[in-house]
Amino acid sequence: MGTPAARSADSDTAMPAARASSRGPLASLCLAMLLSSLGTSSANVGLPAIAQAFAASFQAVQWIVLAYLVATTSLIVSVGRLGDILGRRRLMLTGLSLFATASLLCGIAPTLGLLIAARAAQGLGAAIMMALAMAMVGGIVPQSKTGSAMGLLGTMSAIGTALGPSLGGMLIAASGWRWIFLVNVPIALVAAVLAGRSLPDDRADAQTGNRAFDRIGTLLLVLTLGAYALAMTTGHGQIGPLNAMLLLGAGVGGALFVHVEKKIAAPLIRLDLFRDRVLRSALATNAIVATVMMMTLVVGPFHLARALRLDAAAIGLVMSAGPLAAALAGVPAGHLVDRHGARRMALAGLIGMASACLALSLIPATAGIAGYVAPMVVVTIGYAVFQAANTTAVMSGVDAGQRGLISGLLNMSRNLGLVSGASLMGAVFALAAGTGDLASALAPAVDQGTKTAFAVATGLIVVAIAIARGARKGRHDPAPIPA
Repeated sequence: MGTPAARSADSDTAMPAARASSRGPLASLCLAMLLSSLGTSSANVGLPAIAQAFAASFQAVQWIVLAYLVATTSLIVSVGRLGDILGRRRLMLTGLSLFATASLLCGIAPTLGLLIAARAAQGLGAAIMMALAMAMVGGIVPQSKTGSAMGLLGTMSAIGTALGPSLGGMLIAASGWRWIFLVNVPIALVAAVLAGRSLPDDRADAQTGNRAFDRIGTLLLVLTLGAYALAMTTGHGQIGPLNAMLLLGAGVGGALFVHVEKKIAAPLIRLDLFRDRVLRSALATNAIVATVMMMTLVVGPFHLARALRLDAAAIGLVMSAGPLAAALAGVPAGHLVDRHGARRMALAGLIGMASACLALSLIPATAGIAGYVAPMVVVTIGYAVFQAANTTAVMSGVDAGQRGLISGLLNMSRNLGLVSGASLMGAVFALAAGTGDLASALAPAVDQGTKTAFAVATGLIVVAIAIARGARKGRHDPAPIPA
């Protein structure tokens, strides 16, 4: 056993060693998160150039974005579960290799169809990286440092989101649109080499009892999530016959999925997981917050261009303020979670978001750029705090054999919120503005649409606060670190 002083000395010497041993693995996971967010944000800026290169319509090239988003959303739970069964290190290396290969194929694609197919493969690689990056944190850092690690991953995701449009624009101007995909290849290869050398072998954590993979449940879930994502993204906020059919298909698929999961011996998702109110609360609030954050990305450019009359360069600069604030706040947010507890900091983040959204629903356009940027910075900092806390609250108490699945569920709820925010909140904005042609709408109409959208966002965050407060402690927060 040893004396208390000896144990303290052992702890003091062990902590730097543990910290050093986690740097390589964390660096590889950070690169994986950076790549997945770059893959989402950089492609949008290249759509006009790609449409011109292939003489294609905007509706056709939009599938470059949709293929990635639908693949990521529909497959992320399944690949998380597969990591639990096969071992997450092995699958992470596969995901990085697939992302690198698909990025190369995107960059050399001779036709639009092959480019879209390669983007779907890239989305599968991104799904693996996103699901497993959070799942592997628990095996790399001590539980008392989980919040800091989650904050660091959130920072890298925010950096990728902020960097994507500007990096893509520079690459297109200097070398052409193909380089927005080719630039991912060396980064992915570096991440794969680093992951291969540093990530711990977790095959011992893989489930050794029943290693069966639920193929029927996986297929039903992929089809259900894919149908919902397509319904939300192809209608541009309008519900037509195709969208209605897709939503109906998603509903039927969801019902069939639940039926199959109740009957099968080794389900993809054990439905009794949802008896845990902490997990239910985390998934619901995650989806709501993602819906609001996507709304800010949809509303922001129109408000800045039409209500504040900024040019494209100024819009890009102002829009980067939010992701930059999230990137800077990610690591400090993680430290706050470790010190004060996940549930408390999750509520603090939500309250900050609600307050800032309320301010944006009331501040007049005459307040100018400062009147928009200051509350948006608060929104994104609140989001960074919430993300670090919410993820820590769930992942810190998950059994090793379930980390991939739970991480996949968290990422799925986030992606569903993103696609819902782009469609539904975009529709709210357009309806309040009183026009479907937002590009030429008058400033007062756009300002009214912005205020209404942020008022609805405030209401959504208030709902999220109520859900978070109502959840019982199914698992205890990690003990706060003494000052």
